[in-house]
Amino acid sequence: AEGGENAKESANADGFSGTSLYVGDLDPSVSEAQLYELFNTFGHVVSIRVCRDLITRRSLGYAYVNFSNVSDARQAMEMLNYAPLNGKPMRIMYSQRDPSQRKSGVGNIFIKNLDKSIDNKELH
Repeated sequence: AEGGENAKESANADGFSGTSLYVGDLDPSVSEAQLYELFNTFGHVVSIRVCRDLITRRSLGYAYVNFSNVSDARQAMEMLNYAPLNGKPMRIMYSQRDPSQRKSGVGNIFIKNLDKSIDNKELH
């Protein structure tokens, strides 16, 4: 019979709910191949996309990593959040694909004029 515990752990109807990670603060030199090599150690990676400028093809400093199940994505996020890659700590969170959730006003706080010694990890 299909289903059971593994069905709950797999991607939902939208394709990547709970299995898709946003990876930000990337050094511009980071490639899909580097990310695959790093994230694949936590489980089956379905796809990776480094987002790039349409004209220059330069990295925009973030990527999406999609896993085949939720537990692999969660473990990768827990183990790699703020881990350095090409000299810069990566910031990892679940990708929010639902536009109503992104526009809800819940989630982001912007703070400026902080001392240069304070980094993302300290704010987290």
